[in-house]
Amino acid sequence: MDYGALDAELRDRNADGVVHVGDRFDDDLRYLTGFSGPDREYAFVYDGEGGEAILCAPQLFEEQAQREFSGTVVSAAEQEATTAGERAADLVSGTVLVPQSIPHDTALWLERAGCDLESTAVVERMRSRKTEAEIERIRTVQEAAQTGMARAETVLASTEVEGDPLIWEERVLTTERLRREANAAMALEGVNPVGNTVIGAGERCADLHFTGDIPIKRGETVLLDLSPRGPEGYYGDLSRTFVVDLEGGWERRAYVAVERAQEAAFDALSEGAGTLASTVHEETAAEISAYGFRPDGTPGFTHGTGHGVGMSLHEAPSLRSDTELEAGMVLTVEPGVYDPQEGGVRIEDLVVVREEGFENLTEYPRSLVPEVRSSGQ
Repeated sequence: MDYGALDAELRDRNADGVVHVGDRFDDDLRYLTGFSGPDREYAFVYDGEGGEAILCAPQLFEEQAQREFSGTVVSAAEQEATTAGERAADLVSGTVLVPQSIPHDTALWLERAGCDLESTAVVERMRSRKTEAEIERIRTVQEAAQTGMARAETVLASTEVEGDPLIWEERVLTTERLRREANAAMALEGVNPVGNTVIGAGERCADLHFTGDIPIKRGETVLLDLSPRGPEGYYGDLSRTFVVDLEGGWERRAYVAVERAQEAAFDALSEGAGTLASTVHEETAAEISAYGFRPDGTPGFTHGTGHGVGMSLHEAPSLRSDTELEAGMVLTVEPGVYDPQEGGVRIEDLVVVREEGFENLTEYPRSLVPEVRSSGQ
């Protein structure tokens, strides 16, 4: 792990150390340490510019910490203090930079030890710009998501369409059955769906977080959003929309609008680093509007064009913000059109901003009518 950004922040703020306390669900802490457990608090301490990175490992997890963390691991047996905050306070002095989310008891321990606390967002800034190693981890997870999408699309393409609802392998095909097929395919690739597989059908496509179980019918939109997490903590994110036995109408018009909107976003991103994030969203929304759909209302395009992806599924930057995009930022590009009376259409790729242009980490084809896929393409 390169802590150069922490050094720069300490130097600029004339501070003496950085402390972060959390558990396995704290993505900032996972990012700083690479340590993947447990669900009890532990501490990361960076002591001085160019100094030592220390992990106060939880009891019984010292060996795991030694494997996963590249800095110094201090076991619970080496310190008299018991809580993570108290253990961190034993290792620092002077002005200490902490995140706004620092646990209250940790702040008290640091203050009792004579430390002056100042808030910092340096980790958020570090996370927003990925290294090439991080990009490769994300690429691998995105490939697994594509395998899951291929399985789901193949199931849809293999259904019987004589009546409603659709029949697959002699049983009614529901959103839950389709979700299980996609999740099983991704699990075989070594990633965890982590409950993030969203599959809607018909009017439920307008519910962006639908995880219920309903029959899938011919002629209606089926929206699949797959966001698995890899073993090193990084996410992928992929969405496609299909219609079995397409007859046209609203579904086709919405799909064309979304395709063109994504291409407009790609055109904006082709300028590469230095592009304003909001410009990408504005160009996308304008294209949606040109096809007669409301760019920021219901029905219509009801969310931003995209967001950062990394150790968290949703992280900085938002493409609705005035952030200047930097090389290494990994973003979703996911225009959509939704109507509770008709259904929903979204296409989502994952891209990385480069100094010149961008790279699409997604190789999955776009097709409104489902086809049998033998792999992730």
